[in-house]
Amino acid sequence: MKILVIEDEKAVMDSILAYFTGEGNICEHAATYAAAAEKIALYSYDCILLDSWIA
Repeated sequence: MKILVIEDEKAVMDSILAYFTGEGNICEHAATYAAAAEKIALYSYDCILLDSWIA
């Protein structure tokens, strides 16, 4: 499965990527909206894991 992880906290992102790649998935990551939008426009993903928060 090809997964895009959108997360701005490096430690959290590293943990998520380690877990999913360890399970045999192909993972890419983006830390900003602009980077995520570019990757989504260019590539196809089976799953997008999106960080969200309430201010």
